[in-house]
Amino acid sequence: MTDARQLYQEVIMDHNKKPRNYGVLADANRSAEGHNPLCGDHIRLSLRVEGDAIRDIAFQGETCAICKASASMMTAAVKSKSVADAETLIQEFRDMATGKLDTHTGAHHLGRLNVFAGVRELPSRVKCAVLPWHTLHAAFCNEHSATTETGEF
Repeated sequence: MTDARQLYQEVIMDHNKKPRNYGVLADANRSAEGHNPLCGDHIRLSLRVEGDAIRDIAFQGETCAICKASASMMTAAVKSKSVADAETLIQEFRDMATGKLDTHTGAHHLGRLNVFAGVRELPSRVKCAVLPWHTLHAAFCNEHSATTETGEF
């Protein structure tokens, strides 16, 4: 097993067992639900946006380990960022997961999220990893639901 694949598996397992920002925000002013009909993932995001800043964010739902780990890392990555910076991360994550962004040669802002670069080698799991990001984008656009069967993946 390569070092990258081992790290990927360790990160997935850690965030699946101990997800960060798991729960519901009582004072959320944005929310969206995401669904992946192919594997049954269902996620609910709640966030509090003040001005252009994401003050707090949480998620919950019934998801596979990849989706839960992606949501956990996503919430940690975007908390306290501007909506514009989060939208940049959304696009870069989607591009990385679908193979449109080579994180080894291209400039990006993904940091630790780069651990998900290997998901592009597992086409059936790309939508699992991208669902939380697609749902976050829906929340920013005041759309209350998102699915992996629409949008760009």
